[in-house]
Amino acid sequence: MPGILIADSGATKCEWRLVENGKNKTIITQGISPYFLNSAQISALLGKELIPKIKSAKVTDIHFYGTGLSNKENAAIIKKVLKGHFPKAKIEVQTDLLAAARALCGRKKGIACILGTGSNSCYFDGKKIIKNSPGIGYVLGDEGSGAYLGKKVIQYYLYNTFDEDLRARFEKRFEVSPIEILDHVYKHPLANRYLASYAIFLAENRGHYMVENIIEDGLNDFFFTHLYKYRESWTLPIHFIGSIAFGFRDILKELCNTYELELGNVIKAPMQGLLAYHK
Repeated sequence: MPGILIADSGATKCEWRLVENGKNKTIITQGISPYFLNSAQISALLGKELIPKIKSAKVTDIHFYGTGLSNKENAAIIKKVLKGHFPKAKIEVQTDLLAAARALCGRKKGIACILGTGSNSCYFDGKKIIKNSPGIGYVLGDEGSGAYLGKKVIQYYLYNTFDEDLRARFEKRFEVSPIEILDHVYKHPLANRYLASYAIFLAENRGHYMVENIIEDGLNDFFFTHLYKYRESWTLPIHFIGSIAFGFRDILKELCNTYELELGNVIKAPMQGLLAYHK
């Protein structure tokens, strides 16, 4: 029986799912991004972490979804490396945004939104992405994302906006000084992930009015900045994927009700939806 291999990759982790003979097997490897790894390094990674675990499989189709693959040169690198390991397989390399759209919408029209460390959105017509509200990164944008919400938490702390109770909770939870925070944000790499790590404080302190305000304002900024740009938002379901979307799905439901929008699926990760799509 033919085997299908599906990959959902970020920069730090890649989840692979091998579907063969009615069964599926999960393999986790390091993240695969051409921005951080060259062809030789990606090939070596696959040879060490993936191939030994599926060596008996007869892979005929590969669907690889990942970050940074809207860049055609990056997509070509991934495809070439995969072809080297699976010369007889049919290989598709696509963006994480298309993975979200396929996982959320299947083969139906809809608005697909990513709310994780970063944020993104698109109008999907059931076959391809037709419109994409441009992402401008965590410094200037990424409204509603973990980095965006985490930045608000840090601002409230550093500006001394938190009340005494929340300030005490913050200091107990993170045990970090203002100088250390600024050093991480401005001098260390991957500041977006560092900022996003503070979004957990919101999840852990639900019910406090300041926390609820940060969450609602941050997600509302995503609605206003991105969803309002699609005229299709008013006629099609709006789906969400990602840790922030899943964690604060109650707020997403409230906002959709307020703006008279139809809330669709809200899921944490795309793999189950991708398995259904490629069945």
